[in-house]
Amino acid sequence: MYLALYRKYRPKTFEDVISQPHITTTLKNEVMAGKTAHAYLFTGSRGTGKTTCAKILSMAVNCEHPVEGNPCMECEACRNIEQGATLDVVEIDAASNNGVDDVRQLREEAVYSPSQCKYRVYIIDEAHMLSPGAFNALLKIMEEPPPHVKFILATTEVHKVPVTILSRCQRFDFHRIRTEDMEKRLLWIAEQEPFTLTEEASALIAKLSDGGMRDALALLDQCASFSSEITEDTVIQAAGVAGHDDLFHLTDCIIAEDASGALEVIDKLYHAAKDLQVLLTELCAHFRDMMLMQTMKDPSAMLTLVPEEEKHTREQAGKIPLSSVLSSLAEMRETLDKMSRSTDKRLLLELCMIRLCTPALRIEQADLISRLERLENRLKAMGNTTPISVESATPPEHNPAYAAQELRSAAHGKEETDEGKPAIETPPAKARPVIIPEDNGQVEPLAAWAEVLAELSRTNAPLFGMLQSARALTKGNLLFIDGGSPLLAQMLKKEGNASKLLDAVEVKTGIRYQLRVKRAKQEQKQVDPLDLFLEQAREKGISVQEE
Repeated sequence: MYLALYRKYRPKTFEDVISQPHITTTLKNEVMAGKTAHAYLFTGSRGTGKTTCAKILSMAVNCEHPVEGNPCMECEACRNIEQGATLDVVEIDAASNNGVDDVRQLREEAVYSPSQCKYRVYIIDEAHMLSPGAFNALLKIMEEPPPHVKFILATTEVHKVPVTILSRCQRFDFHRIRTEDMEKRLLWIAEQEPFTLTEEASALIAKLSDGGMRDALALLDQCASFSSEITEDTVIQAAGVAGHDDLFHLTDCIIAEDASGALEVIDKLYHAAKDLQVLLTELCAHFRDMMLMQTMKDPSAMLTLVPEEEKHTREQAGKIPLSSVLSSLAEMRETLDKMSRSTDKRLLLELCMIRLCTPALRIEQADLISRLERLENRLKAMGNTTPISVESATPPEHNPAYAAQELRSAAHGKEETDEGKPAIETPPAKARPVIIPEDNGQVEPLAAWAEVLAELSRTNAPLFGMLQSARALTKGNLLFIDGGSPLLAQMLKKEGNASKLLDAVEVKTGIRYQLRVKRAKQEQKQVDPLDLFLEQAREKGISVQEE
């Protein structure tokens, strides 16, 4: 019977396991020293060797003649375990045997001594699928196991395993298979089989498998059925993915804001039966490569590109700002989440491409900055070397730099007020973004005066008390304070109270005024004529007797 490649070339010793030296070295040393634990927990993503290492460990602890911690693969115990012909090593699929009764049956069998091997080994795959009751039933025997029993739990979602189980296991975290290790392994397997595999095809398979060796071998098996000469084009056709040329074309359309061209590429790939969700995933990976090239000095270790592809990717990365790359990645990731829940993937991908190619449809801050950067680059290409900034793109009457210049001009001109007093000069240290309204010659009440008083009541109670009965009037860039306490003018001159008042007004109105204070007129005292006559008489020395 034909064996799939991932079964045929499954590692049989720790030496055959790739990209996991931190685990295989530890397990070999434990076997050689005879210090193996009673419970292990293997965790990691799919296809990284968890179940494989569990089976190798079960053979190593039962091997009659272990070789440097590895099973000899020649003794009866090794052969029986490899062929699944012994009852002492039991593999349990927790996805389908996750009930309390299944674990109770395991506990009843575990108390008996092994019939052929040294140890009874229970390999529980997808252990996180066990029910809470099953975990509780397993906990007791894991806490006080018989000396001839060992447990090996394998899971891809370790966060679902109770801490009471975790604390009783030796935990090993499996890393994703490194791309270079996977490529070498694929090329070695191709030498043993009646088909050829190019290095480019091996690199593409390793990239598509996302760190899972089992996925890589399954894809290689599929490509071998498609053609005996496996090239990069063979992998693209067999796996139903887009080639780099299509990805580069889509990226060029996004850079050039050519939505029509992008939709034509999608239509071509759709009719070629390409998986559109995989296409968008690959486009995300391509934009990630450009992001790394723009943010890292040497991203080669994190890229899986052949030299020609890397050169083309760098050229495209130089044509698009980092802000556009980041916003495009966010847009694509959001679309991928929607595609996983939708049946009309083509429409979602087309909408995504239109938004990516039409920045005007996106109003995020990053997109606005990106549009300004593109406009600046175009002007530079036309010979205009003056960079466009946010300030220069702002109308003059709302531009802080323009307003500050106007303020300095007004200060040097000593503008005269209606009362004939020169305007107060703004100190140079008070340089801040200000907006100066046009002087239309009309005095108007300050509309936000009540809000200013409310703000001062919280921040400066004494000043609020002085201004509570005053009025605020404006004329151009002048602020008049009318009425209030007779001591108001003196108070505003002390301790920077005038600046505090102007700051509060600026917060509420956005305008920096110049301050004028009209002193409150004292009410004239009403004098009785008789009292005035008597006072004059006393001044002349006339004796006055009051009754």
